[in-house]
Amino acid sequence: MIGTVNRVLLGLAGLVLLVVGGAVLVTGLGLSLPSWWPWDGTDDVLLSRSDRTRWRDEGWWWPTVIAVLAVLVVLALWWFLAQLRRRRLAEVLVDSGDGEGAMLRGRALESVLGVEAARLDGVADAKAALTGRRTAPRARVRMLMEPHASPGLALRGLSEGALTHARTSAGLDELPAEVRLKAVKHHVERVT
Repeated sequence: MIGTVNRVLLGLAGLVLLVVGGAVLVTGLGLSLPSWWPWDGTDDVLLSRSDRTRWRDEGWWWPTVIAVLAVLVVLALWWFLAQLRRRRLAEVLVDSGDGEGAMLRGRALESVLGVEAARLDGVADAKAALTGRRTAPRARVRMLMEPHASPGLALRGLSEGALTHARTSAGLDELPAEVRLKAVKHHVERVT
């Protein structure tokens, strides 16, 4: 989701900058402008003195400005903190039976999941990532499928094999997984 928000914010900022910059450029070059154009000459300014001071004496102006700025600060802070949030799980808590538990590195479990998934018939390559909380991890597995592969068999093999092994070895009650399948690009075989 944060990637989508980043793209939308970047697109909106770029669009605003493009429109404002284009308007200033067209006006500054002194090109012939339509009658509805807000600026009409090379000596014109974007905001005149009267435009900049029009609302200062109104009672609603300053509370509105402060509220809008506060909302922008809160949104910017939320966006900044969302950038710092870790998307991958660093460690998984394994119940060791002594009441304290042990920590399993998330990268190690991801590596084992990926290697075991890549060994399945019809799978060219596989990558795994863990997300969620360390007591309730979730797996995201991407598998690159060969042309002759059966997706149903590959999913069953992943579910009954790699995911089951990871869940039991980490002592987890469940390990929900999101699996994405993608086909290997290949050339068409010629039949003679």
